[in-house]
Amino acid sequence: MSPRTILVSVVALAALVIGCGGEDGTDATTATTTATTPTQETVPTTITLLTHDSFLLSETTLASFTEQTGITVELLAGGDAGAMLNQAILTRDNPIADVLFGVDNTFLTRALGEDLFVPYESPALDRVDDGLELDPDHRVTPVDYGDVCVNYDKAALAAAGVEPPETLDDLVDPRYRGMLVVEDPATSSPGLAFLLGTVSAYGDGNGGWRTFWEELSANDVLVTAGWEEAYNGAFSGASDTGDRPLVVSYASSPPAEVFFAETPPEEAPTGSMTAGCFRQIEFAGILRGTDHEAEAGQLIDFMLSDTFQEDIPLNMFVFPVVDGVALPEVFVEHAAPVDEPLTLPPDEIDANRERWIQEWTDLLR
Repeated sequence: MSPRTILVSVVALAALVIGCGGEDGTDATTATTTATTPTQETVPTTITLLTHDSFLLSETTLASFTEQTGITVELLAGGDAGAMLNQAILTRDNPIADVLFGVDNTFLTRALGEDLFVPYESPALDRVDDGLELDPDHRVTPVDYGDVCVNYDKAALAAAGVEPPETLDDLVDPRYRGMLVVEDPATSSPGLAFLLGTVSAYGDGNGGWRTFWEELSANDVLVTAGWEEAYNGAFSGASDTGDRPLVVSYASSPPAEVFFAETPPEEAPTGSMTAGCFRQIEFAGILRGTDHEAEAGQLIDFMLSDTFQEDIPLNMFVFPVVDGVALPEVFVEHAAPVDEPLTLPPDEIDANRERWIQEWTDLLR
């Protein structure tokens, strides 16, 4: 997920770096927060936070952590979520960071199986829904979540005289022939999440998800390598040249369309089909081998603070995990709530992910 993932090119146009993008990057880059004068006598310490490329906060957020604690945070971007995790695994005997942020439930069991993290139970977890805490041993801490959904272009569907789809079954209806663009699950985080959602909805052993994709293929679905090509290339709701009014994106995409519009409309030009959405949860954890375990724990606590959580939606366009954190008005007005998201157990994902991707590839290619 980061809704995942989440709206990389939209934010890039706004001169920001966000949203579950960085799907295809692999080079590590660094940036350091600007330290301010600590409010108490402390020994200056610098810790490194390894993230995926779509991690973004307001400049003042980590600076406030430094002001409170005297701890400076250096950011190390490690490509997309999979590439970042690979770096952490390859360097686990000599870790390149103290804390990792951005492993989600699609790769969680792999990360835990590699014994990357030191258990740490933050006292702030009492404000987080238990359903988001997927590791009972607290080796990782939930920080944000997003829902991968089918988005639609309201004007284009109205012009075609077609109502927006309401369920996954609708997508294989001939009324929507040639309208949907999806991302390749082998190269795209939302693409993988959508595939997992169909496995959750239709089942694996009975062949249900394969039948769905066969019918979707027969209904002229378009597959692109990543979210950028799908959303800002083929999707008519975000591109002047796009001709597909349906796209796999995020429940938070409509608020972003309003937020980044030159003249914000009263109503979002796009909507989300809230049935059939797969929930991505992003976690942070203290990397085993750190020389700054106590300071790393303080950073985990800070990630669950109101200061950090309130900064998430308009930077990474995903949702905070802490109950009671105020959402921006644009989220309240334009993000349709996903009351029954699709999920799969992380160990089931880990055991079958590569097989499912290969079987999908055999069906669609």
